[in-house]
Amino acid sequence: MKPVSMPITVLPATGEELRAALPELARLRQQVFRAFPYLYEGDADYEENYLRTYLNAPGAVVALARAAGGRVVGASTALPLLQETAEVQAPFGPPEFDRSDVLYLGESVLLPEFRGRGIGHQFFEVREAHARTLGLSVTAFCAVQREESHLARPAYYRPLNAFWTARGYTERPDLHTRMTWRDVGQGQETAKDMRFWVKSGERGS
Repeated sequence: MKPVSMPITVLPATGEELRAALPELARLRQQVFRAFPYLYEGDADYEENYLRTYLNAPGAVVALARAAGGRVVGASTALPLLQETAEVQAPFGPPEFDRSDVLYLGESVLLPEFRGRGIGHQFFEVREAHARTLGLSVTAFCAVQREESHLARPAYYRPLNAFWTARGYTERPDLHTRMTWRDVGQGQETAKDMRFWVKSGERGS
């Protein structure tokens, strides 16, 4: 797909700006996560309810990528780990981690035609700056694990491991959890293995 050259702005959104963008964000998540490796069969009502977490959770942030006219073409989320579900919190136990010192990076979604322009880096920069503002020294996210031989894996697919490593994140096979959703074309939800990537830095002030 040919990249689009129009200017893009990436800025954090809160309050009424974020609330107004929820339907657009829900559609965006459904569209982007439908592709490999997530293969997510989403539901608009569920998505909007899920995204309200970021309106209500203390310390949450959502970065919106907007094209000309204010159209949302990408988004990136984060919130303190203590605001996340038990299955996300569980791998971050002592003595290595203090859960109150971790910002969990929920997800980044971006329409394909806007990729390759450094927006992914901006998403990380916004969220890592937010961690420093909150005084948190660890940022972490998890990625779904799909087998190499998966029938839905496109020939052109390349994982983002090199990008994440370049951003200073370390893949941690010892930190893992499971999440459940319905794959495209499937009639019921199934559990997926998720692996964490972690970056430790200076505690913000």
